[in-house]
Amino acid sequence: MSTTGVGRTLALVLAVALVGTACDRHLPDGHKVIVLGFDGLDYDLTREMIDSGRLPGLARLAASGGFAKLGTTIPPQSPVAWSTFITGLDPGGHGIFDFVHRDPKTMLPYLSTTRTEGAERTIGVGRWQLPLSGARVELLRRGQPFWEVLEERGVPTTIIRMPANFPPSGTATRELSGMGTPDLLGTYGTFAFYTSEPYAFADQALSGGVVQRVRVREGVVRATLDGPDNPFLRTPEKVRADLSVYVSAENTHVKLVVGGEERLLAVGEWTDWVPVSFPLAPTQSLRGEIRFFLKGLDPFFELYASPLNIDPLEPAMPVSHPASYAAELADATGRFYTQGMPEDTKGLKTGVLTDAEFLAQARIAGDENRRQYGYVLDNFASGLLFYYFGNVDQVSHMMWRPRDRGHPAYNATTDAPNAQVVEELYRGLDAVVTDTLARLGPNDLLVVMSDHGFTSWRRAFHLNSWLRDNGYLTLRDPNRLDDPGFFANVDWSRTRAYGLGLNGLYVNVKGRERDGVVEPAAREGLVKEIADKLLATIDSQTATAAITKAYPREQVYQLTGNEDLAPDLIVGYAKGTRGSDESALGGLPRETIVDNTSHWSGDHCMDHEAVPGILLTSRPLRRPAPTIGSLAAAILADFGIGDFPRASKTRASEKH
Repeated sequence: MSTTGVGRTLALVLAVALVGTACDRHLPDGHKVIVLGFDGLDYDLTREMIDSGRLPGLARLAASGGFAKLGTTIPPQSPVAWSTFITGLDPGGHGIFDFVHRDPKTMLPYLSTTRTEGAERTIGVGRWQLPLSGARVELLRRGQPFWEVLEERGVPTTIIRMPANFPPSGTATRELSGMGTPDLLGTYGTFAFYTSEPYAFADQALSGGVVQRVRVREGVVRATLDGPDNPFLRTPEKVRADLSVYVSAENTHVKLVVGGEERLLAVGEWTDWVPVSFPLAPTQSLRGEIRFFLKGLDPFFELYASPLNIDPLEPAMPVSHPASYAAELADATGRFYTQGMPEDTKGLKTGVLTDAEFLAQARIAGDENRRQYGYVLDNFASGLLFYYFGNVDQVSHMMWRPRDRGHPAYNATTDAPNAQVVEELYRGLDAVVTDTLARLGPNDLLVVMSDHGFTSWRRAFHLNSWLRDNGYLTLRDPNRLDDPGFFANVDWSRTRAYGLGLNGLYVNVKGRERDGVVEPAAREGLVKEIADKLLATIDSQTATAAITKAYPREQVYQLTGNEDLAPDLIVGYAKGTRGSDESALGGLPRETIVDNTSHWSGDHCMDHEAVPGILLTSRPLRRPAPTIGSLAAAILADFGIGDFPRASKTRASEKH
């Protein structure tokens, strides 16, 4: 791992004690269990495609071992579900309740799985500040990963791109982090768009990206790649690298120059990964990598730059264990997206990328992952291999509408050509299964699973607007026409409840929230009152219930020290309806339930019973696994190990 990056880690120290196990048995040398995590594969669609003969590999699994629904979590969100798979605990135990949590003392949102902090002690020298201690990246998920139990018994484990595992636990033989791994800016992905069009996106907040307006002067564009703030400067200032683009006289291609790297690029082409070095201090630098896509040169210059990724050859943050493993993978199969969710859905949502351009970018990310899987599988001799594929999930979010003619934003002209995109990706994963089956020995086990299903997202529910309209949330200025978001117009002194995240509702509890007004003793009664009203809410357009489940947290979670983090009520929206993007971060649009006209047209953050995952196995499991929370124990049972999860092994956050 790099000694020059801003994300140096503290050493991970684990005290592992053997706790009683059951039915340990001798396993033959070379025994393999391979678990393929196919994020977002839907049970109904998988069933339909198996029955129609379009998924022969999965059909073989269904015939030899079985095919069943895999119950997902409440709520059915990926970081929640994968954390439950990893630990065998519900959210009350592992502490991940949503993509987004809030600090009740500040009311500020933050990403739920990871926290990054700078050096605690520095010394100032002029304009510089020199760290006297390392920066810290903290994994907020609690609980013991199931692979630790195998490692305790000498069974080697390889855990590739497991979501909610950044930084890597450091307890598997080999690990590469996945969903939750940020880009070099510390975000889930921030692209850049360089354009000479004067008014491009002038009136649009470009969520997930930045626009740099440029000019072509004598055939040359001068711009910069903007990195994170320089941690060595006392006054915050972004690190930058120069970008020069030389346009051909025919307006057909360009030469890109970044540092010592040069690339020739035609209109409509993508570069390979371009390494970038940002100077931090006289002896320090920060390494990253980036891809470029040349959208056009006539009439305007248009260049897309991917989010700056952590360089796997010299990581600025911990992305693998051992630290050298990311570089080994890059050396063997080429540079790759280290960003946890590499498909640029934001580029498509904002209109910077077209459908075809997004699919091309997603294909690049998917091909990298499959190529890397081949290398990992070739070098897997025994023990446990978990390998995650997230491409179908991210593309399904953006391309579910083309397969749903009833979606309010369906456009036959633009959507019909993409009607089979999702099914084609399912077939691609089926080919992965077929190749893997060919590697299995007679005693080996292949498990194919998904964390949740998928469905069309037609209607968006503004939860905070509903709370406002029903008297639970009060505005400071009810006549204000624009909504500033982030609760900026909320009068907390008269607000009893609020929504944050995609499925969470919180009571404004006195002594817990910063400006709490509800007495703790009144909390449960208020939760029941709100739940009853939500369940009675009818969507006037569909004449059906907008919400089909509303769970008080005590009903579904075993809370073990996460009471301040857990939502008081978990909202299960009806199939086809989801909490809105605006409400998830404290927005209050005027209406309550509206058509979803976003490119993000498919989803799963609804009633968990409407979106189960899948489970297929090459032979019957020795222990049943009806839910994702019971699957890890079933995998361990194949190695002759019982007693998981262990209450005594649940521990505080790991600090790296």
